[in-house]
Amino acid sequence: MKARVHVMLKDGVLDPQGEAVRHALGGLGFEGVQKVRQGKVIELDLADGTSEDTVRAMCEKLLANTVIESYRIEMS
Repeated sequence: MKARVHVMLKDGVLDPQGEAVRHALGGLGFEGVQKVRQGKVIELDLADGTSEDTVRAMCEKLLANTVIESYRIEMS
């Protein structure tokens, strides 16, 4: 069983890495990019029967800083 957790900074939180990527893309000639938000994807291999609630608890306690980040869970 697998879970994929997508973690992104919440809207309104400054994203200096995203801004650096946007600036670098402009320097490479990709002028149409107006905004970049950078996040992370965490893939978990889980024991069968692990619930989404358990993964949510992992996110709340460790994988995401819920003060400034939001997350989305995909289970498969």
